[in-house]
Amino acid sequence: MSDYKAIQTAVRVEKLRIWFAWVCGNIILLIIANATKDIHIVSVITQALLVLGFLALTFALFRMTGALNRRALAARREVLGDDL
Repeated sequence: MSDYKAIQTAVRVEKLRIWFAWVCGNIILLIIANATKDIHIVSVITQALLVLGFLALTFALFRMTGALNRRALAARREVLGDDL
């Protein structure tokens, strides 16, 4: 049972790191977009890249979280012997 608890703790920590990286990445994108808002053509390009960056970060966030959830479920099945 201690193996399962260690795995759950590791998964929780990794999820927090992923979410923190997502927030930091989006804040950096917003800072860059705000810094270039007065230069019109650069602002348009920056806003387009902001949207693409947000979508890429969000896609990566959910893919990585899903992978961690699958890993945790596999570890739970292995440790507890559950057959779902």
